[in-house]
Amino acid sequence: MKKRLTELIFEKAFKYSEEPVFKLVSGRMSNYYFNCKAVTLHPEGMYLIGNLIYDMIKDSGAKAIGGLTLGADPVAYAVSYTSHLKGKPVETFVVRKSAKSHGTMLCIEGNVKEGDRVVIVDDVITTGKSTIEAITRAKEAGLEIVKVICLIDRQEGGRENIEASGYKVDALILRDNVMALYRQT
Repeated sequence: MKKRLTELIFEKAFKYSEEPVFKLVSGRMSNYYFNCKAVTLHPEGMYLIGNLIYDMIKDSGAKAIGGLTLGADPVAYAVSYTSHLKGKPVETFVVRKSAKSHGTMLCIEGNVKEGDRVVIVDDVITTGKSTIEAITRAKEAGLEIVKVICLIDRQEGGRENIEASGYKVDALILRDNVMALYRQT
């Protein structure tokens, strides 16, 4: 499954240029870009992601999985759906970029409450900023973070930044895995 997911990411989500033409969220320019939505919203991608991450968390005691919207959402949904099919349901939650200005004005949506054990996910880690933001908001809500997982680690210091805040990061795919496929073409 991991091999096929890497192939799917290479085929559908990976872009490369000899010149750094891709502007990242940080404002920095890069030679490559991962548009993970092309895989996280793809039926086979959802199936693979859901199964692979479910296997990583099934014994963690996590009640829920989620992260900063929008990148984490389809990843968390795939895992939650898979968990139900496997008979060991894990809820999904969403961390908003800012609290709603109406209604309940929550930063975190879903069936989680203070003291719940959760997994934080992200689609791509570059600097780790969005993952750290999700971790911070989850901690502020009193959630206990038991795992941090990303779909792709761009291997640009994000993992180290997150781990410096006290959380080990597990990555499904490394940039090097995708670059190895690129070099074969």
